[in-house]
Amino acid sequence: MKVALFTDTFIPDVNGVAKTLAKLTNYFEHQKIDYQVFAPESINEDLFSKQIHRFISLPFFLYPECRLALPNMLKIKTQLQEFQPDIIHIATPFNIGLCGLHYAKKMNIPIVGSYHTDFEQYLSYYDLNFLSPFLWKYMKWFHQPLERIFVPSQATKDHLQSKGFTNLSIWSRGVDHTLFHPHYDRFDVRIKYNIKKPYILTYVGRLAPEKNLNTFMEIAKSMPPHIRHKIHWLIVGDGPLKEQLQKESLEHMTFTGFLQGEHLAKVYAASDLFVFPSATETFGNVVLESLACGTPVVGANAGGVKTIVQQGRNGYLCNPNSVQEFVHHIVELLEDLHKRIHFGHQGRNYALTQTWDSIFERLLMEYEEALINRKQSIQLA
Repeated sequence: MKVALFTDTFIPDVNGVAKTLAKLTNYFEHQKIDYQVFAPESINEDLFSKQIHRFISLPFFLYPECRLALPNMLKIKTQLQEFQPDIIHIATPFNIGLCGLHYAKKMNIPIVGSYHTDFEQYLSYYDLNFLSPFLWKYMKWFHQPLERIFVPSQATKDHLQSKGFTNLSIWSRGVDHTLFHPHYDRFDVRIKYNIKKPYILTYVGRLAPEKNLNTFMEIAKSMPPHIRHKIHWLIVGDGPLKEQLQKESLEHMTFTGFLQGEHLAKVYAASDLFVFPSATETFGNVVLESLACGTPVVGANAGGVKTIVQQGRNGYLCNPNSVQEFVHHIVELLEDLHKRIHFGHQGRNYALTQTWDSIFERLLMEYEEALINRKQSIQLA
């Protein structure tokens, strides 16, 4: 099978979509599956590969890490004609995705797509709700020709079905258990960030309005006095709110910037709890990474997060805007060491069942089913 992947974000970009697609292309290489990627140039140092074709781009205003490319249509056409893909997979609905859609139709190539980001939720955080009807009209038009639309969670599937989308299939996410595990030396992180408080509470993600960070800061400030002075907060990530959050930060709150690989895994493993009030996640990769490191999660009862966090087993789910609920469950777990350890074990055990290989094997089966359905529809016509 030959796969052409069209995406408006790809490594070395630091976001869930880019990381997932990087895992997918690594899987293709290990399985000796031919692939080509069409993506914008990166805001970070570019990675050269004969299988990755880059195009000049500009940042997308709602999500600067996702780029609006200015693709060379002739180059794309030539590459596709030379490559002769069996299937085109579109990962984003912007300029590169539109190119993939155009050439799939023009060259009669079967096409599937994946839905990664709930942009309707983003609109509310940027006071752009009036654009919602136009957004859904466009999204339905864009996804209508696809043989299959892959979504990362049941919550996202239910939401899209309510909007009239069809041909939906769940493509979940895995976690690298050899990287994200609980067996790091916890003191490495304490020494690096000069942490002397008994408890470490951590957030990992983009520092932007759609991550509900105003609520996060209120949670930190609302901890009861008897526990507040025992907590050191680690904020991992970067984004447009970083400067504002630093101005509002508490005395024992450290902003680490972006962390990846072992540096990130060590922070998860050293943390007592992972606090994540974002209600806009279609999946929540960072939540699964935290659980894989044996760190319980107190997260938002919304989107993909509620399919990962098992209430009262590996963490707690709270109303996304309820500071009181978050504070209650954080205090409960900090004051009950036995429960916190038990939740951590349960989280690790759950994460061990979420392997990338099994998830990608299922995706390939979905590709093949889409190809068979396309052939059958052509024969019937």
